[in-house]
Amino acid sequence: MSLDRSLKTSGGISSKRSVLTRGERIAKMIEDKKFDPKDPKKSKPLGLPKTLVPKG
Repeated sequence: MSLDRSLKTSGGISSKRSVLTRGERIAKMIEDKKFDPKDPKKSKPLGLPKTLVPKG
């Protein structure tokens, strides 16, 4: 069964993202020394604060 032409998207995200994904947030927090992957008691990957996408 084929998909109707009116339902197809032009591909990719057309709008800007407002926050980073979990992987991107963890990488940024490691860079800023706010997250330590070696200490699981101190830093948990769940419940991370939202981080805005930098402009530019």
